[in-house]
Amino acid sequence: KTLRLHNFELDVIHTSDKPSPFFVLGLDMASALYKSYSVRDQTVLISGASSGIGEACAWRFAEAGCRLILVARRLERLQALKDKLTQEYKVPIYVESLDVQSINAITSLPDRLPEDFKAVDILVNNAGLALGSNAIHENLLEDVATMVNTNILSVLAFCRTFIPGMVKRNRGHVINMSSIAGHEAYVGGSGYCATKHAVDAMTKAARHDLNGTDIRVTSISPGAVRTEFSVVRTKGDLAAEAAVYAGIDPLRAADIADNVLYAATRPPHVQVADIVVLASYQSSARNLARVKLPAAQEA
Repeated sequence: KTLRLHNFELDVIHTSDKPSPFFVLGLDMASALYKSYSVRDQTVLISGASSGIGEACAWRFAEAGCRLILVARRLERLQALKDKLTQEYKVPIYVESLDVQSINAITSLPDRLPEDFKAVDILVNNAGLALGSNAIHENLLEDVATMVNTNILSVLAFCRTFIPGMVKRNRGHVINMSSIAGHEAYVGGSGYCATKHAVDAMTKAARHDLNGTDIRVTSISPGAVRTEFSVVRTKGDLAAEAAVYAGIDPLRAADIADNVLYAATRPPHVQVADIVVLASYQSSARNLARVKLPAAQEA
């Protein structure tokens, strides 16, 4: 038996002669609720695109038919990624070696973009890093400066450079890669947690600044993700990096990219403010249930 409610079909479950009070949503209603908004032919700029979450985002947006601007320091990796994406999806891609710690390199980027790439629709501020896990009184200040320049100043610079065009066109989406460390602090995280709290604050302030426009602002806050992030944080100490993920099944870069694309493909009236994504055995930044995993998962 089928009922109709607000033009959606509802299938009634029969457990006896009388219909159950529970309903199964018809496919047309489910489709309407979860249908993605197309971002095809939009221009997406992704910082830190040569590996990890940035690279995974490039794959997702290429699959969605977007024009891509991919920037990072390692040009060889960017070029290899461009070749793969172009072969697979035939989308236009511009790559450039860019150090996000250079404000001038960021603010002058529009001058170097081909004409077809100048109007950025979606800005993914993904570049970021952590260095060390020292107590606040033992921090290496050069490491803290690097984190501040990369995690905070580069985000401000990209926003200052590309949001004015969004305002002029009255459309756009800014997606900032924050962290669970932007929602809580932990031992040994004074520098990194401070920078990600700043990203969270910047994102909220930007949402206030742009309220009343058709520009959306989103923060993505991952938990434990296995990328090069921990290798960088431990400064190449592979044993220390392995210990970070010992006994857990961490998130993958693709898991976070899925959430980035989800936020970008909501209908225009929907603004996803923040998505916090944790691994299944993680309840906070440092509370990870380390259980014995099957060998296939440990590998």
